[in-house]
Amino acid sequence: MLNRRIQGLRISGFAAAVAAALSAVVPAKAQALDKLTIVVFGAPSLGAFLPPVIKAQKLDEKNGLAITFDERTPDAYTAQFNSGEYQLGGSAALLTVGLADLRGVKVTYLFNLFDYWGAVITSRPEIKVLRDLEGKDLAAAKGTTNYVMFDWFARQQGVDTAKISVVNTATPGLVGYALADRASAVQLWEPAYTALLAKKPTIRTLDLKIAESWKKVTGSTNIPYLGVAAHTDWVAKNKPLIPKLYAAYKAAAEWVVANPDAAAKLIAPKGTADDQKAVADIVRSNDRLGLNVRWAADVRKEIGAVYAAGRTIDFLPGEPAAATIYDGGKP
Repeated sequence: MLNRRIQGLRISGFAAAVAAALSAVVPAKAQALDKLTIVVFGAPSLGAFLPPVIKAQKLDEKNGLAITFDERTPDAYTAQFNSGEYQLGGSAALLTVGLADLRGVKVTYLFNLFDYWGAVITSRPEIKVLRDLEGKDLAAAKGTTNYVMFDWFARQQGVDTAKISVVNTATPGLVGYALADRASAVQLWEPAYTALLAKKPTIRTLDLKIAESWKKVTGSTNIPYLGVAAHTDWVAKNKPLIPKLYAAYKAAAEWVVANPDAAAKLIAPKGTADDQKAVADIVRSNDRLGLNVRWAADVRKEIGAVYAAGRTIDFLPGEPAAATIYDGGKP
């Protein structure tokens, strides 16, 4: 009887030790996740394209991170990122990164997510080409790099953009302007463009001649456009986290490409079946989406060309520092 009691105590003691060990392991794993907060544009926008996939697939946790994505309008995003309220920006357009640097805000473009594509759409029969916009109003998110790049491409066609009256609005409002025909034309990009076509397939798209104009001036067709940026002081303190952040975004991009239908439901959860099909279709083609996750250092030459375009239209008053192109990610 005594032996049985001793044996029982040993078993219960061992069980308690195992339970204690297991309870210690779980909190350790939870504590191992490094917390990051990233500001992004609100949907529909490219900056809001991958975050729901990262969270739904737990790609941040799989890479040792716990990411919180905060959505803002373009103007609020720029103000809060440049002020340092947010140290990480997931809707970081190259030209706004360059402009921030020239204004004394020390930031760096960590990696690219999307290459440039934009469009101007209209329902007005008298507007057939971009030059017809002179003397008329254009709804646009003027605080975005997409609009600035549109300005550059329009000028390549001889359009005097100073003669266009811009109605500035946040990116979610652009589709509404187009559906209600509240402006002569609307300047927008993916995924809003595809969402609009799904609702109003009769709308017309004006040719920006993007590939033709860019190759003529730069000799390249690759236009790095939007990615993830950070304040350089944050980078200095958190360098080991950057490859993990890149890995989470890279995995999200690969999952989206491999699962376009499932991804569309995460990216446009409130959309109709047609909306979600449209998102899946642009993922499959990728011509307009431009999904291209690359370290900034791998596209340094192309980034330089984007900066040069910004200078030609006086958006950038000078040459951004080389440090705006992060070089710590290349092996």
